[in-house]
Amino acid sequence: MVLVAHGSRDPRAAAATRALARAVAAARPGVPVLPSWLDHTDPGPAAVLGDLAAAGHRRAVLVPLLLTAAYHRKVDVPAAVAAARRDGADIEVRVTDVLGPADGAVDSRLLAGLRRRLAEAEPGGVDGVVLAAAGTRDPRARGSVGRVAAALGAELGVPCRVSYASAAPPGAGVAVSRLRAAGARRVAVAAYFLAPGLFHDAVRSTAERAGAVAVAEPLTDLPELADLVLRRVDAVPVGSAV
Repeated sequence: MVLVAHGSRDPRAAAATRALARAVAAARPGVPVLPSWLDHTDPGPAAVLGDLAAAGHRRAVLVPLLLTAAYHRKVDVPAAVAAARRDGADIEVRVTDVLGPADGAVDSRLLAGLRRRLAEAEPGGVDGVVLAAAGTRDPRARGSVGRVAAALGAELGVPCRVSYASAAPPGAGVAVSRLRAAGARRVAVAAYFLAPGLFHDAVRSTAERAGAVAVAEPLTDLPELADLVLRRVDAVPVGSAV
């Protein structure tokens, strides 16, 4: 298995990806689970695929550690596989769906991870939630974030609104303020992030200034997330190599 994260200049992000790789490996003994990054951190997925091929591995499953099926899944991940091919890697590569919903329903494991992080941040309960995501200009990807927010709100029995750290409005502080203006008094922020970094730091700062009672930590290496990775791996069809 090759896990492919977006990458960040913040070292905390790479540490979270490595921790998730260890959690997945522990849940699937005997299968190598290797982290890689599209940017900022080495190795890249093409290099990892090349190393696996050189070591004699004939097949690999590549898992995009992404929560939306936007540009990085549509362009960067296939480009990395193509680069490995150009560099001579003779290995069959299957690519899974992203961890967030693409065209299907929201996975129960993703919701369970978000709920766990919220409960850790605010065990006393809330009457409103903001789902804070990184942000994208892709309308279909934003629609998938909206589906996660709707599912999370339904499970919690409270209104849940979306916010973005970049690329699209509203920001977390604005979303918190709107819920409070609508009557919610205990608004918490669910972090729709796989790893800590500048975006999550900014969400925490703006949400707390707007009156949020808590901001959850990113999903990182939760067992629910490791289980979701394995579910994506097991669901990818045999014969779907790219």
